[in-house]
Amino acid sequence: MPVKTTWAVTHTCGDSTDYDLSSRPADQRAGYARWLAGRDCTDCWKAQRDTAGAADRAAWLENKRAEEQQAATSWAAKFRMPPLGGPERALAWGERSRHQLMTSAYRVLVAEGALGESGWQEIEDRARTVDRAGWWIDQRDAAPADLPELLEAATDTDRSTENPY
Repeated sequence: MPVKTTWAVTHTCGDSTDYDLSSRPADQRAGYARWLAGRDCTDCWKAQRDTAGAADRAAWLENKRAEEQQAATSWAAKFRMPPLGGPERALAWGERSRHQLMTSAYRVLVAEGALGESGWQEIEDRARTVDRAGWWIDQRDAAPADLPELLEAATDTDRSTENPY
């Protein structure tokens, strides 16, 4: 009599599944069926993994955003960058985007490039005038070396109309 190929397995989650184990050698089918019985079924395993994974990813992202926000806030205070304006939900994202673009541009243009500190000071001064969070969010994927040109292209709608002095 040939070794059976279909095994009924009751998983630890309580679900029962019939498995076609014909692709496995005959002498490994019983052991594999026992191994399957010691685990949750595929659907329960995926649901548990997705739930745990989503919670882990959400917690990781929340921690990363908090770290980035702290760095952006400290940087803005250190370099006297004005607070950004716009919708409440865009302010933190705009601050992080500004921080990332400005620090990347400094590295590319000054630290690794030929631009001197006086040239960078001009860029920083122009950046201080652009205080619309949406503008910085829109530039988040820009090449750091393009920052001077982007700041030149910023319009009056990207700057507040208040006189800061």
